[in-house]
Amino acid sequence: MSPREAYLAARVLDALLREDYGRLSDRVSRSRDGVGLVLAGGRVVRLAPGGLFQDFVVAAGERLALREVLATLAEVADPADGEGVAAFGEECAQALRAWELHDDRAAAVLAAGPSYETLAAFADHPVYPTARARLGLTEGELLAYAPEFAPSFELRWAAVPRPMLRAGSAELPADVAPPGMTVGADEALFPVHPLAAEEVAKIDGVRLLDGARVTVRPTLSMRTVEVTSRTHLKLPLPTSTLGARNRRSIRPGTLEDGARAESLLRRLADPEVVVAGEQTYAHAGHDYLAWMVRRLPEGVIVPVAALTVPGVLSGLGDVLPRYLRVLMRWNVRLFVRYGVALEAHQQNLALVFHDGGMRLLVKDNDGLLASPARLAAAGIEVPAFADERMLTDDPHALADVFVTITLHLAAAAVAFGALPHREAAALVRDALDEALDAYGDDPMARLLRARTLEAARLTGKSMITAGTLVAKERTGARDVNKFYGTSGPNYLRRA
Repeated sequence: MSPREAYLAARVLDALLREDYGRLSDRVSRSRDGVGLVLAGGRVVRLAPGGLFQDFVVAAGERLALREVLATLAEVADPADGEGVAAFGEECAQALRAWELHDDRAAAVLAAGPSYETLAAFADHPVYPTARARLGLTEGELLAYAPEFAPSFELRWAAVPRPMLRAGSAELPADVAPPGMTVGADEALFPVHPLAAEEVAKIDGVRLLDGARVTVRPTLSMRTVEVTSRTHLKLPLPTSTLGARNRRSIRPGTLEDGARAESLLRRLADPEVVVAGEQTYAHAGHDYLAWMVRRLPEGVIVPVAALTVPGVLSGLGDVLPRYLRVLMRWNVRLFVRYGVALEAHQQNLALVFHDGGMRLLVKDNDGLLASPARLAAAGIEVPAFADERMLTDDPHALADVFVTITLHLAAAAVAFGALPHREAAALVRDALDEALDAYGDDPMARLLRARTLEAARLTGKSMITAGTLVAKERTGARDVNKFYGTSGPNYLRRA
């Protein structure tokens, strides 16, 4: 068993225990020797206090094999989840292969002086244990297209009949289009990720073109590629990440909703916040025929996900306290004044350093949640989102997003990943407390304080359960990325 397998197996068991899938917690025993969990084969694995998102985790020094964890999963699973359990087993296998491939190449990538996007891809996901799995991709495809390997590659191109284009589709900007490549007057030129070329070639009426003349590099999200430092291109991919149901294609309406969300956030942005430009896009009604050009501000851009990678923070200086203050000040303001909760996690946030200053960059906002009533009361026009799941007047639904995204992923995972526990807890707690103090006894501020600083436990997501293990018909989840079935200790409370 490799050290990487033991690491992954422990993370998988931690996640299953956190989500209490199949009432796994019933297998936890307590004795004079400590706390343990009984695996399918009868082995008792020692557990230790979990610290951040859960009560207990696999104790340091325990070496688990994936087969032991997956056998235990199969034993506790509902028979109706057989397909999901098998899919998760494959997800684990692919994650392990991707990790071992990364371990083999990491030194060479680091020696070449990688970008911040590549460094961000070195960090594991703070919650989802098999985030390295890009389902269906081969090792060769990972090496050619995944950000942790720092590749560059040429885009493919397609001629798409104009009658297929959805309303609002733009022409591809000249600085993104390949020079000299032309299509018919009744066709539009679409960029195609090489991984999606086979799918695009199957679409009736679409011509996959020969020649590839624009070289790009993958960003942390993989389906978004860097054309230049200030111009990114979002493209659909035929794979899933963070669960089998999290397809990385682009559904009709998603890009329009992202543009509407951007327009809303520009009206509400603080001086220390900049919103990426996402107004130029096209969609041809097929999940693999879409593109969006993202315009970024001037300056050095560092993804927040990179801040936990060794060496990054020390190279930037003492930026973490200021980042947390800006993050909390703006997100609390959005929540209290406007009833808006962002799905802006460590991958969708970045720090921009320019002219001696630092600002918070926000991008990819098509997962936000907004209250029509609170927006209207503030004199803000309610966006006409195509996805009705983006609108709710339920303050607790908004708080769920704030806790699981802003607090857990954007703040705590970064702070606790970079600093000792006590110091990280104090930084996050003080930043949130200061932001809430500005609103006194406002009912929304009181609710958010009750759900965070004063809560006995903090809401968490059941990401594996909803993303892979259990069918949506059984979970009832309208959105697998907003399925809340678990809770953990409140790491903000003073010891």
